[in-house]
Amino acid sequence: MRKLPPLDGTLLRRPFTDQGTIGVLTIPEADFQCFTIELPWRENGTGVSCIPAGDYSLYRRWSDHWHSFVYQFRNVPQRIAIQSHTGNVAGDKSLGYKSHSLGCVLLGSVVCQIWGQLAVGNSKPTFRRFLNATLGRELLLEIREAHHG
Repeated sequence: MRKLPPLDGTLLRRPFTDQGTIGVLTIPEADFQCFTIELPWRENGTGVSCIPAGDYSLYRRWSDHWHSFVYQFRNVPQRIAIQSHTGNVAGDKSLGYKSHSLGCVLLGSVVCQIWGQLAVGNSKPTFRRFLNATLGRELLLEIREAHHG
């Protein structure tokens, strides 16, 4: 069976807050769009920061930790084990916020509040929809920062 070419996607991030960084993930060929939440920018610090904006290749793999497939990022500068998976919140824990992320990109269908902080909701069904839309294909993802002005 012939391997399908990678899908192209874009993640456009809004400016970060201490409660997390909201974005919009779009994969036109798969007719997929959702919200994302990541940690705030903390100089690419391991476990405390979102990853730098840039171009990334992702591949699907099984995660024993999550008991499901995840998408794993390749070649994130100074980072390992960055994934896209389920979760709702990604705040700065040092400031008392909760987080389901150590630098990963979490998916959801709505932006909301959980535990009184910024969140994405409906993460599990949204991530299932993402897996169904991508069909295991690799993903070429451009992460960009939205600028005000």
